[in-house]
Amino acid sequence: MSSLLNQSASLIAFVRAVEAGSFSAAARNAGTTPSAISKSIARLETELNAKLFRRSTRMLSLTPEGQAFFERVAPLLQAIDDSADALRHTGGARGHLRVSMPSDLGRLLMPRIHSVFLSDHPDVELDLTLLDHHVDVIREGYDVIFRAGSLTDSDLKSRTLAQLDMALVASPAFLSEWGNPGTVEELRALPFVRYQLNGRTLPIVFADGETLVPRGRIGLDSGFGLRAAALGEMGVAYLMKCTVQQELDSGALVRVLADRPLPSLAIHSLHAFGALTPIRIKLFADFVQQELHRLAGHAL
Repeated sequence: MSSLLNQSASLIAFVRAVEAGSFSAAARNAGTTPSAISKSIARLETELNAKLFRRSTRMLSLTPEGQAFFERVAPLLQAIDDSADALRHTGGARGHLRVSMPSDLGRLLMPRIHSVFLSDHPDVELDLTLLDHHVDVIREGYDVIFRAGSLTDSDLKSRTLAQLDMALVASPAFLSEWGNPGTVEELRALPFVRYQLNGRTLPIVFADGETLVPRGRIGLDSGFGLRAAALGEMGVAYLMKCTVQQELDSGALVRVLADRPLPSLAIHSLHAFGALTPIRIKLFADFVQQELHRLAGHAL
C-alpha cells in the first residue's frame, strides 16, 4: 500500500487518461507530454504487475483489470479533490459539475449560466439535466440538484434558495371559449393541463387552505410542457409565475383568479457532501439563488 501511495502522480495520470480517452488529451489537460503520461502509467503497471490498458494506434481501452482499478481509484481521487476544494475559501470554481434542475427554471437560467457563471469560472465543465421528476443524487452521480416544493431527503444537505410566486394562467382564446372564472367553484369546471409527479396529479392548494384537484385530459410532467400547453389553448396551468412572466407581459397568457392568493413555492439545492461543500457547488448555488431573486424581482 505504501508503495502505491508513492505513485500518486501515476494514479492521477491513469485516471486522467481514462477520463480524457487518450494519453495525448490527458497530457494537454495536465500541461505535460503524452510521453510523461505513458511513463507514469507504465510505472503504475509495473507496481501492480498488471496491464491496465490495451494500446493500439487507433484507440485506447481498459483491460478488465484496468476497469476494476479505475472504478476503485477514481472515486477516491475525486473525494480528495472535493475535500481540498471544500476547504478552499477563496478562488473560483473548477472541475466537473453535474447538476439537475426543473425544466422551466433551466430554460430561464441557461443564458446567464453560460454568459455569467461559466464566463466567470472558465475551469468548470457543466453537465446540466433538465428534469422535473426527482433524481437519486448519489446513485445517479449528481453533484447538486435543485428541487421545488417540500423535501423528503433527510440524508442530503439542503439549502433553501428562494420562495417563488405561483400563478394560474391560461390563454385569452381559451378563456374566451370557456369563460373567465370568478370563483374557485367556477374554476373547477374548467379543463386544466395537469401537473403530474411520478404519475400522480398534484392538487392546487390556495393560501387559505382550499384545495382543488385539477381535471383535464392532458397530464404533463414538466413545467416546460405545462407552459407550452397553456399557450396552445389546452387548459389552465399552475406554474411558477417567473417562468411565464414574459408571456403575461406580452398578453400571450393571462392570470386566472388572480385575486385568490397562492402559497409561494420554495426552491432548494441539495447535495450529498455534508458540511464540507465543494466550492464549485457553493458558488453555483449562490449564482442560482441570485438569479432566482432577480427573476422574482426580489432583492437579496
